[in-house]
Amino acid sequence: MDREQLERNQIPLYFIAVALAAAVGLLAPGAARPLELLVTPAIAVLMYAMFLQIPFLDLRAGMGNRRFMGALLLANFVLVPLLVWAGTRGLVEHPAVLAGALLVLLTPCIDYVVVFTHIGKGDSRLTLAATPVLLLLQLALLPLYLALMLGADSAVEIAVAPFVEAFVLLIVLPLLLAVATSAGARRSVMVAKWNDAWAWLPVPAMALVLVAVIGSQIGVVVTRLDDLLPVLPVYVGFALLAPLLGWFAARLFRLPAGEARAVTFSAATRNSLVVLPLALALPEPIRGLAAAAVISQTLVELVSELVYVRVVPAVVRG
Repeated sequence: MDREQLERNQIPLYFIAVALAAAVGLLAPGAARPLELLVTPAIAVLMYAMFLQIPFLDLRAGMGNRRFMGALLLANFVLVPLLVWAGTRGLVEHPAVLAGALLVLLTPCIDYVVVFTHIGKGDSRLTLAATPVLLLLQLALLPLYLALMLGADSAVEIAVAPFVEAFVLLIVLPLLLAVATSAGARRSVMVAKWNDAWAWLPVPAMALVLVAVIGSQIGVVVTRLDDLLPVLPVYVGFALLAPLLGWFAARLFRLPAGEARAVTFSAATRNSLVVLPLALALPEPIRGLAAAAVISQTLVELVSELVYVRVVPAVVRG
């Protein structure tokens, strides 16, 4: 199998990884703790592999597309937060579930959204180029959104340290290493070969992250299913309405079809894999249920994406 075949078949591979992880997590509960310890390093490896695919030399051109960036930021940091605020008001009596739902729904995806955008005939190259901006803004704004939406009377305490740690370990270090690698590849044959070898790894790294994440948390999801039921309609509603907000933002900025689809996918796809370590860093009484709420969104979203890749190209035409 060559790289093109690997990338073309990555969606079935991801679902195989999810099924395998669910089986391991349910049939071998003792594997949950080791898999949980694997989550952060696996995500860091995935981020490094993804960052290596970013055309850093083309970032200026991507950032220079003001209409695309305007629509992307409007959808992800204005319209979607408003939808999340309205959709989660029914969860205020379930603080752990509310915290998990807010963590995942307020953060736009920066990894497999590129894959689904490409399959859905969107401009995945612009999506990839916008990744650093999406990352920086979501980490800067997430504490503010959480403070506003959880409320001053919330029993959930959000510490700053886990956000800083996640930002450094999962974003800053992989990004700096990727930039250094890309720069070194222009001057060294060995580094260029290293760079080329890593071009194979985003798909396996994503599968590894899915195994670690789903395998470590699926047991909690199943055992706490009754507690998670209130959030499931919220996730389904988000899956239905968020793409419409992305499409609206794209129409507002009069984007061509490929860019409009990219904004639509970005608005609908959330950053569950990267925010899971934040959920696991919450206080002990709520961390398990909050993490399970994050994973529940991932499971709903993976099914939704199969619908998006068929519906979005047919409906979103710029």
